[in-house]
Amino acid sequence: MGLLGELQPWHWAVLGIVLLILEVFAPGVFFMWMGIAAGIVALFSWLIGDMSWQAQVLAFAGLSLVSVVLGRWWLSHHGMATEEPTLNRRGEQYIGRAFNLDEPIVNSVGKIRVDDTTWKISGPDCPEGSRVTVIGVDGVVLLVKCE
Repeated sequence: MGLLGELQPWHWAVLGIVLLILEVFAPGVFFMWMGIAAGIVALFSWLIGDMSWQAQVLAFAGLSLVSVVLGRWWLSHHGMATEEPTLNRRGEQYIGRAFNLDEPIVNSVGKIRVDDTTWKISGPDCPEGSRVTVIGVDGVVLLVKCE
């Protein structure tokens, strides 16, 4: 019967460790859940002792599916804490900062220069040279108020 007919708990433990190592190299927190499932199958097959290879593979498939779905659900509801929550949301990094207008805001639309980038802005009409504060972001448009 080959390898499948002789599945032992250590096979599942090794598979779990390999999957956890793969998680280090692959983004997305996917292999970790499958590695946990393999670890649980290793524990079950060790405790039960005489599990058929079909039951072990079926348990691994089911536990992998359940752990991936539950893991994704948990991550989407709890997220991961970070020191830089706005790292990939550049516009949000400017909320609260004040800038001088190089051009007036006309019909609630204008532009400001932030460091080396020009941003579209939306806010009340203000003359050139006015000071504006970023109060929000709408896509790639900074929402401002005149001071």
